[in-house]
Amino acid sequence: MISIKLLKNTLIVCFLGLFLHSCNGKLPGGDARKFPDDPKLRVKKNLEEGRGFRLNTVLTPKGGVFDFASSNELWRASLDAIDFMPLVSANYSGGIIITDWYSNDVNSNESIKITIRFLTNEIRSDSVDIKIYNKRCSNNLLNCEIIRTDGVLVTELKRKILKNAAILKETKEKEKKENKKN
Repeated sequence: MISIKLLKNTLIVCFLGLFLHSCNGKLPGGDARKFPDDPKLRVKKNLEEGRGFRLNTVLTPKGGVFDFASSNELWRASLDAIDFMPLVSANYSGGIIITDWYSNDVNSNESIKITIRFLTNEIRSDSVDIKIYNKRCSNNLLNCEIIRTDGVLVTELKRKILKNAAILKETKEKEKKENKKN
């Protein structure tokens, strides 16, 4: 019968053998000639390369940088552009605005629905994806047909959102400069 002590020793030797074999002869660390002598410069270089950490960054929560919805110019400009329409969902963290079906008083058999998806916070032409759906009903709203349109309305809405977002950003930057002067 194999003793427990012999079994433990065999497992330890096997584990150490696998551990040392995985090293491939390279020890952790690096070539001392490639690192500066000054400790402050070494710390700076290690942090730039992502090797080290600082205590204040360890204690802060990880994640992306998020602006409040009121400070994001694209979000505000989009809500301003469709403020006449009722909203079904406005999820800032998900980056999407969905309106409810809207129709004017002239033709109640036709209505539109708009979906705005934010792809980036930067103000540029590919930062928002706008989809507009038309619903045409006949026979007192019994037979309805829903069609996605990619026409002039999408282009005009995108142009209005980007223009208003640029104006909001410019105004915000002017206010920052004025606050710094005061």
